[in-house]
Parts: sequence; structure tokens; C-alpha cells
Amino acid sequence: MVKLVMLWFVVINLIGYVVMSEDKNKARKRRDRVPEKTLFLLAAMGGALGVLIAMYRKRHKTRHLSFRIGIPLLLLLNALLYSYFLR
Repeated sequence: MVKLVMLWFVVINLIGYVVMSEDKNKARKRRDRVPEKTLFLLAAMGGALGVLIAMYRKRHKTRHLSFRIGIPLLLLLNALLYSYFLR
């Protein structure tokens, strides 16, 4: 079970980082964007760390209050859930 949870942690956070980065690239090119609810869903599914890192490394969505507050809260929730499943 521990290996599965760790694998999920790595994969979902990589996906969150890549999707957030890709949304930034699409924003620069004025193309169709990734919906915000998708970014929040990825964070809620355990990828909040990846989304948060991409958010600040790419300087994307940092002006949105919902992201500045919501993603760290989801990161806290992720930490609680991961710690529960890794006990």
C-alpha cells in the first residue's frame, strides 16, 4: 500500500506541474486554456504540491486569490491524507 501511495504522489504531482506549466504556455500564446476547475481537481486529487510549485516557478495564477488561498489549503489536506495512508 505504501509503494502505491508513493507512486500516486509522484505521478499526480508531476501531472499537476506539467498541466499548470502547459496552461501558462497556452496563456502566453493566447490559446484555449485549461479550466481552473481542472487545476483545482488535480490539486484535490493529491497534486497540490506540483500545482503550487508550478504556480510560483512559472508565475501563473499568483494574482488569483482563489489560487493563493485554495492551493495551499489543498496542500494541507493532501499532507493530512498522505500521512494517514502512509502510517
